[in-house]
Amino acid sequence: MSTQIPEPVATFFDRVNAHDEGALDAFADDAVVDDWGREFLGREEIAAWSAQEFIGSKGVLTVESVEDTPDGVRVVGDWRSNHANGPSAFTFAVDGDTITRMTIREG
Repeated sequence: MSTQIPEPVATFFDRVNAHDEGALDAFADDAVVDDWGREFLGREEIAAWSAQEFIGSKGVLTVESVEDTPDGVRVVGDWRSNHANGPSAFTFAVDGDTITRMTIREG
């Protein structure tokens, strides 16, 4: 395990932590965000979710560990926002330079 995040996830979190909605450009058109079992499909649903609960809530992740898993890249850290706070694990499926799935669970 390390704290070195591979691309495109590293740039995604840099933009999220800067509250830059451009972070959502990292998602494929048909990407899925699974936020604790609630799924948001496609950029439009992801953007609406993010506006309330992710970037729009001024979220910041302090990374504690990064590992490759059979499901993709898993980033664990302390999430702080105006919506939710606490240890969180973000697992990313990536196709080239595009995020196809982000799954959020307790870290």
